[in-house]
Order: sequence, then C-alpha cells, then structure tokens
Amino acid sequence: MDTATATLPMPAPQDLDLVAVLGALADPARLEIVAALAQVPEAACGQLLEGRMAKSTRSHHLRVLREAGVIAVRAEGTYKFSRLRRDDLDTRFPGLLDAIVTGALPVVGGNPPAAGPLGRAAAAPRTQ
Repeated sequence: MDTATATLPMPAPQDLDLVAVLGALADPARLEIVAALAQVPEAACGQLLEGRMAKSTRSHHLRVLREAGVIAVRAEGTYKFSRLRRDDLDTRFPGLLDAIVTGALPVVGGNPPAAGPLGRAAAAPRTQ
C-alpha cells in the first residue's frame, strides 16, 4: 500500500513573526499543546491531549499554532503528525521556546495528568 506524505502549509523560517508566534502562544490550551510536544519528537494529532480537549477544539488550536509557525504538521494517509519547529524557532528567536515551555508548565497544571501529556497512547514514531 502506497501512503502519500505531505507537509501542511506553514511560514518559511525567515518569515516567522514574533507577534504571530506570541499571539499563538497566548492561549493556555495552546501552551499545553506546546508543552506536550516539547516532550516528544512528534505526536499523532489524534492522540495529543486525548480525552482532555474536544477534537474540533484541538484541531483549531493546532491550526493556529501551525499558521503562526510554532509547529509543523505532516499528513500521512488519513493521519496527521505534529512536531515543534524547535530548530527554526531557536534560530529566529534564540531561547524563546525554552522560556515558553519552562514558564508554561506551572500555568498548565505543572504536573502532567496520570495519562501523560499525550493522553492515553504514546506518540507514533516518525519514519523516513
């Protein structure tokens, strides 16, 4: 079975805008998503914070983060996988992502719930 892989549109590294990035991170739910993604190389969008946020709400927040350039989303068949654009953000805004993730943990509850940051299941590993 041949499965097509595509990366959803996002700003180029040189087009990352500090106001857009900070605006995307201004919501506690998006901070929680970023904090969860900071703990793994990549996560299946459907498993990210599963059971703690409605699917439509999660999709909205992932879109806002992607359009601001905070995350990259790749589609593989009917599945989507998200990852932080750590290298791009660290190059453009050194130290910003680490400060956001470190500062966000107490805001979003500090201790991850018993199910873990990704919900019930672990993130799918990225294959090349």
